[in-house]
Amino acid sequence: MDVDVIVIGLGPGGEEVAGSLAAAGLAVVGIEDRLVGGECPYWGCIPSKMMIRAADLIAEGHRIPGMAGEADVRPSWAPVARRVREATDGWDDKVAADRFTGKGGTLVRGKGRITGPGEVTVEGQVFRARKGIVISNGTAPSVPPIEGLRDTPYWTNREAIETTEVPESLIVLGGGAIGSELAQVFARFGSRVTVVEALPRLLALEEPESSELLRKVFENEGIAVRTGAKVERVRHDGDGFVLNDDLRAERLLVATGRRTDLKALGVAAAGLDENARFVDVDERMRAADGIWAVGDVTGKGAFTHVSVYQARIVVREILGQDGPPADYRALPRVTFTDPEIGAVGLTEQQARDQGLDVRVHHTDISVSARGWIHKAEGFLKLIEHDGVLIGATSAGPVGGEVLSALAVAIHGEVPVERLRNMIYAYPTFHRAIEAALL
Repeated sequence: MDVDVIVIGLGPGGEEVAGSLAAAGLAVVGIEDRLVGGECPYWGCIPSKMMIRAADLIAEGHRIPGMAGEADVRPSWAPVARRVREATDGWDDKVAADRFTGKGGTLVRGKGRITGPGEVTVEGQVFRARKGIVISNGTAPSVPPIEGLRDTPYWTNREAIETTEVPESLIVLGGGAIGSELAQVFARFGSRVTVVEALPRLLALEEPESSELLRKVFENEGIAVRTGAKVERVRHDGDGFVLNDDLRAERLLVATGRRTDLKALGVAAAGLDENARFVDVDERMRAADGIWAVGDVTGKGAFTHVSVYQARIVVREILGQDGPPADYRALPRVTFTDPEIGAVGLTEQQARDQGLDVRVHHTDISVSARGWIHKAEGFLKLIEHDGVLIGATSAGPVGGEVLSALAVAIHGEVPVERLRNMIYAYPTFHRAIEAALL
């Protein structure tokens, strides 16, 4: 079957490309072997943040509608599980699939494999693209090669999101964003949680101050944190999981990152390196002649906002429209723990590793009026180079929202002197920007 464009994977970025091109009148085939919409609406962004919101209400002393009475020792998980199931349509993608086909696209279920220049095969059916192929097949949970682990009924983020019960105890293997968010959720709903991280600190890719803050908060909430911890073996004895013969819990959540499988995708047939960790793309998302890639598979950031941003560049390229190239200088990211850890651009260490001469501005939000009102913990850290901000971290109750002003400042290369002399509303958390710069 000959078409204009073949899109392999209909996660947020792939769906954006396929739907936009189909709506523009091109003949588009979208290939998906799981759910149209990808990880975000079913096992990622949307349901996990619903769980986090419920956990925040618990911490604030509120009751969730439908929750059992005050006499219960542990908050009821049932209304949260129901809400997640409602939001995901019971893990049914009919709405998303109909949205794509309603724009004129052709949906093909199955695993797509590139089998030649401009050619993709799905379950024996061959499709040929006149304009090109867009790779958007995302990533899968990465499971470390720990002795015995693969033979146990461990959770990934998917099983954690789908659960209808909170375990009595939980080990979270991995102290990155996903592991940290879910650890706090289950702890606030009564589970005894231990986070085990092989690296020296939680959120190892963020500022050390973020790691220190989160560890302090976790330990104050009763979450045990083991960093620099090597797990050599895992077993499941019917009653629960045992790590290294000394750490036991009812459930084990593996949150040790994500992986691609370019060999299974057949990228070698398109002249790409099948052994690479990611698909290497240029500023126009082009990986090779007639091949584009968007989303997690590009290694530019495993975020929905990155994949959709990249998708819009690809759409313009294929339609022959003008537009700016990809620019990741002000790429924002938020870990939705309590407090939220929002960050954009470079960390201090990343900037110094690049040989940049930097100035660091820092303030503790607890000393600000809004921080004092909320009895909030957190900080603002700004990285300046050559008179403009190149990185920032906003940690606090609304760290991700304060981040928006900083992302604009970095993207627009607003002079620090101008930021220092702006008028900031009082009393707000974002007023900490002024305090840090002063």
